[in-house]
Amino acid sequence: MRIAMWSGPRNLSTALMYSFGNRADMFVVDEPFYGPYLRRTGLRHPMRDEIIESRPETADQVVDALLGPVPGGKPHAYHKHMSQHMIDGIPRDWIPQVTNVFLIRHPARVLASFSAKYEETTLADIGFVQQVELFDRLCQQGQTPIVVDSADIRANPEQMLRALCAAIDLPFDPAMLSWPAGGHPQDGVWAPVWYGSVHQSTGFAGPEGALPQVSGAMAEIVHQALPLYDHLAAHRLR
Repeated sequence: MRIAMWSGPRNLSTALMYSFGNRADMFVVDEPFYGPYLRRTGLRHPMRDEIIESRPETADQVVDALLGPVPGGKPHAYHKHMSQHMIDGIPRDWIPQVTNVFLIRHPARVLASFSAKYEETTLADIGFVQQVELFDRLCQQGQTPIVVDSADIRANPEQMLRALCAAIDLPFDPAMLSWPAGGHPQDGVWAPVWYGSVHQSTGFAGPEGALPQVSGAMAEIVHQALPLYDHLAAHRLR
């Protein structure tokens, strides 16, 4: 099984990668299209040069690796994808060949966290538009992609992970509920910038509090993203 987990930034995606990565039967891949995305967009993300150097030259090479033999002889692979990386020029024809899951989080929480690290944030940077495009295309092709909300995982990790595993026909493994502190060997080179808090964790954090207050340009992006979030949330696993 190859699981493609489609997320946006600051969305429990790294913790969920660590959860699946703590299974003995799973090889994980961290944001495989990040290098081609930066090459094509020219965006000046933190550690841009190091990221580009660490990732394959072309998106086609990334696809070949994702669909090729799973490293380490593992029976399953988990691909942590950032949906915003799927820009024009990044192939999508391979996506129906894998098991697709969409991880969502309320846009106010995403914006409050992401903008603290990357000030020049736009709607395109946080993945909701691309998530909906991918989700709707898969539905049109006759698939039924799974949607999980990070808030539901944090509220009851075991219950939601059991439900997720059942939905994708993967046996649940209690090892998914915790992981060693300090990161994962498959972390991308950008981990020092983005993964500080999750590196200190050994399991999922508890439920979040009230929605953060955002204003100005950030509030407008939340307003634009909210219908997209609601569209996906209507299909979320319960």
